[in-house]
Amino acid sequence: MEAWYMDDSDEDQRLPHKLDPNQQVTTSELEHLGVFYWKLNADIYENDPELEKIRKERGYSYTDIVCIRKDTLPNYEEKLKMFYEEHLHLDDEIRYILDGRGYMDVRNKDDRWIRIAISKGDLITLPAGIYHRFTIDENNYAKAMRLFIGEPVWKAYNRPADDFEIRQSYVKSLECA
Repeated sequence: MEAWYMDDSDEDQRLPHKLDPNQQVTTSELEHLGVFYWKLNADIYENDPELEKIRKERGYSYTDIVCIRKDTLPNYEEKLKMFYEEHLHLDDEIRYILDGRGYMDVRNKDDRWIRIAISKGDLITLPAGIYHRFTIDENNYAKAMRLFIGEPVWKAYNRPADDFEIRQSYVKSLECA
């Protein structure tokens, strides 16, 4: 996993969009935003004791797998545009990359975009209420496990969604950090 502040270019969303010079973001800085990360062995995800431990500790009781590739994802181009719309969720977003590579973009407390490159073996959690978006990289492929606490809920609320209580709680948590 690698993270950096993004440039303001309107070029293809699948490109890295690094500033020149690059401005790295540390895992500690991400944790202050409520973003957490683990590196796991994706080759053994079905029987990985480390993944099982994380699932039990954090209450991730439901999983499914999504394959983001032109020949497997119906309405591929539309879905990519939808994933890349800036939004938030009322629940945490948990993704485990089983293969391929993508970018999870999150807003910091100054409203700057941070791009997080995630690839095979990366498990990332985003807190409820954080503005974010997702895209694959220029290889146009990612296979990911989605994890949920309880039944899957995947309702996105596009920005602006500042009136939601979860957004206000999230912003308040940043002030305390």
